Amino acid sequence: MKKTILTLLCIIGCLAAAVAQKDTVTVISYNIRYNNPDDGDNIWDNRKANSVTMVNMEKPDFLCVQEAYFVQLEYLLQSLPKYGYIGVGRDDGKQGGEHMAILYDKARFEVVEHGDFWLSATPDVCSRGWDAACHRIVTWGYFRDKQTGKHVYCFNTHLDHVGEVARRESVKLITQRIKEIVKDKKAPIFLTGDFNSDINSDIFDPLKKVMKQARKDAPVTDSKGTFNGWGSAPNNIVIDHIFYKNAKPMIFKTLNENKYGRNLISDHYPIKGVFGI
Repeated sequence: MKKTILTLLCIIGCLAAAVAQKDTVTVISYNIRYNNPDDGDNIWDNRKANSVTMVNMEKPDFLCVQEAYFVQLEYLLQSLPKYGYIGVGRDDGKQGGEHMAILYDKARFEVVEHGDFWLSATPDVCSRGWDAACHRIVTWGYFRDKQTGKHVYCFNTHLDHVGEVARRESVKLITQRIKEIVKDKKAPIFLTGDFNSDINSDIFDPLKKVMKQARKDAPVTDSKGTFNGWGSAPNNIVIDHIFYKNAKPMIFKTLNENKYGRNLISDHYPIKGVFGI
């Protein structure tokens, strides 16, 4: 009888976990640090396996990376075969330069529609905007959950680190484009990225009118810094953010624990959001 009860409890637990998984989405935003040969001990080859360990341990449905060169994406995709990706290089719309790619769990989600636009006055062509030091881009996707039929939008970006006007105008453009792209008004929407801006900056005012902040709203959350500067930065620089709409934030976490086999896997800590949908 005890064995039967234990078996039933185990089955119920497994079913509950399966239901919970169907009703939640896990999103990670990760500035992966570009493949810079001048990074000394922190070069990509020394930490790429640890980035894979992080993904395998945290199990995101969507892994939104910033600064990834195509060679870095290739390594991630080869090492993480359960994931597909969308996104193009910001410098040529193909494979040139950094990607703001979105990796997604192929077993659970399929791509219905996707696209990219540049953060500039001419967003539909490869271009540099305003006073930006670099080309900047947004990659977005509209995904269907194969099991439930539910749909999810995901947007990923990286704002300029120099141009103040560019950051301000980029947020305006992103807000406008989200309104234009999103046709399924009930679907959850996620916007991730390295915004090179504190959340209290007034550049976010247009965005905050249409989306909310996961870090602020999740009942389980933290206030840790997201930029570590390879250990040289104070633990209060929060420039990586996850915004959401039509979802319920459950957990927000800055992944700054030394548990992936290396103390620092990038000069930014990944941030993770778990949402009810």
